[in-house]
Amino acid sequence: MTDDLEDFKTLMDAATPAPDAERRAANLEQAQKNFARAQGSPAGMRPTVKRGLLARMTEGAKSMLNALSHRGALTATTAIAAVALIMIVPQARDIAINPQSRSESRVAAPEADLAEPLVEAPMIVEESAAPAQSKVAAPQFGISGGMAESSAGLRAMSDEVAVGRVRPEIGVVPEPDTEAFANAENNPLKVTSEEPVSTFSIDVDTASYAIVRSSLMRGQLPPKEAVRVEEMVNYFPYSYPAPEGDAPFRPTITVTPTPWNDGTQLVHIGVQGALPQIGDRPPLNLVFLIDTSGSMQDENKLPLLKQSFRLLLSELRPEDQVSIVTYAGSAGQVLEPTAASEREKIFSALDQFAAGGSTAGQAGLQQAYQVAESMAADGEITRVILATDGDFNVGLSDPDALKDYISRKRDSGTFLSVLGFGRGNLDDATMQALAQNGNGQAAYIDTLSEARKVLVDQLTGALFPIANDVKIQVEFNPSQIAEYRLIGYETRALRREDFANDKVDAGDIGAGHTVTAIYEVTPVGSDAIRNDPLRYGTQKVGDGSDEIGFFKLRYKTPGSDKSQLIEQPIFSAQGVASDDVRFAYAIAGFGQLLRGGAYLNDWTYEDAIALANAARSEDPFGYRAEAVTLMRLAETLSR
Repeated sequence: MTDDLEDFKTLMDAATPAPDAERRAANLEQAQKNFARAQGSPAGMRPTVKRGLLARMTEGAKSMLNALSHRGALTATTAIAAVALIMIVPQARDIAINPQSRSESRVAAPEADLAEPLVEAPMIVEESAAPAQSKVAAPQFGISGGMAESSAGLRAMSDEVAVGRVRPEIGVVPEPDTEAFANAENNPLKVTSEEPVSTFSIDVDTASYAIVRSSLMRGQLPPKEAVRVEEMVNYFPYSYPAPEGDAPFRPTITVTPTPWNDGTQLVHIGVQGALPQIGDRPPLNLVFLIDTSGSMQDENKLPLLKQSFRLLLSELRPEDQVSIVTYAGSAGQVLEPTAASEREKIFSALDQFAAGGSTAGQAGLQQAYQVAESMAADGEITRVILATDGDFNVGLSDPDALKDYISRKRDSGTFLSVLGFGRGNLDDATMQALAQNGNGQAAYIDTLSEARKVLVDQLTGALFPIANDVKIQVEFNPSQIAEYRLIGYETRALRREDFANDKVDAGDIGAGHTVTAIYEVTPVGSDAIRNDPLRYGTQKVGDGSDEIGFFKLRYKTPGSDKSQLIEQPIFSAQGVASDDVRFAYAIAGFGQLLRGGAYLNDWTYEDAIALANAARSEDPFGYRAEAVTLMRLAETLSR
């Protein structure tokens, strides 16, 4: 057997040619050129696809282990890799947490520049399903633990770095908050003898309450400038006495002690609009002006907007018409005037929207008004409904310029309502400027339930006014009232001479709407008077009247240019504090607490909660119960 093998070996040696060193060198050189050409990179060190020092080292260790087969060599090299990882993992973690340390590591390992840029984009951290306790300390080498324990610890630390389970604040970079709100400082306390007359435009907007709710439900107190107390109070339906005869509305005044100050009184003014008659509304022409810019891509913006408009369409009649204009980088009409009965066609137009581009608000408004004017007819109501996050960053973005433009269109008979969606870049100031000058309502929609409240339950009141340019003026009697202040309505203040000027625009009241306003007044001689008497002031003597003030209200019937006047005296202890009145007080106090509570003395959220719970009465839609929940959240967050 051995001889046969030796013969075979001799035969093979004789058949094998002698090595040619020069040919071998030429072939090797050609092979290297072919390899470099196939790889598409020049000769030299080729960067690995694995990023980071840790990943490259683990790949090298893996290659080394695969090349070795002897058990002793395998154990030795594993131990070496383990020690190296123990030294590197903490450094890698420090680099992930403190990017400044990267420069130090580059001094020791300049080859890292081949795979990693000097400036890295923020790392997006992916949440891990592993529990927090999976983080382990550096493994300890010992007799009992052995390599099994150390390798388990290494795997845990390696997974932690690979998955990116680092502190949350180091991961996702939040988008900048560019929200802007339209508000002013609290109305000051007025001395009656110096300034006895207060004048303001009514307001039936509700956006502020929904914004407050949105903030609290996100676990944050709302910005103080986002809180407009009158909009919070007017968010809720009240059952004030209905008007009699042909009057479009009826004011009711109640004077009661102030819950947050024993030395003052509250003058509560409630105005109830006439309820709509079933089937007694004119045809409606609606132009949906929809913001489809890139800022509208969030789920609580454009997707919620589409769902909300579906609810609105369910309330329209066959004789009503709908058109849709969108705007982003440019404006365009995506649905010509279409009968509301053709719902599938309208739904199809809604479904094709997608967010993208900048916000060409000016072009969108101009085209929407052009479409609205083409749809208008005698005896019909024409309105543009703008749905946006308020980010008018292209075109006519200045609030004053928008005010003038919308005012001109309002005078032509086309009104504008504004619906706000989403948070983060909500331009509340622009929304308010548009709605107040467009004779429309501003609302903020954060949930589908709010969409139903605004676009279904209150549709008639929002779209069909029964009185235009409604202004309120109260003159207080200085012999009875030393000081007063209007709670809220800071952005609705008018000059005294504006009250009788029919050219000055003011708010509108829709069918079935209620409007609430509250004054806090301090009687003469009360310990709660905050202003000291003037040294050279004129001494006031009682005039023998029991009147503490005089109430006036001016309004225009739709289509009229001349206002009508309603007036009545106000007496101390007038009226009865119903549940509606007391609940309005609770909400007014809640709003003032959110704004800092400058005039509330020791009144607290607990007091507001107690008063609201005692005055909840009938609450068929749960609005008042929800308000109590928000008060409780605010109380907790304020600690």
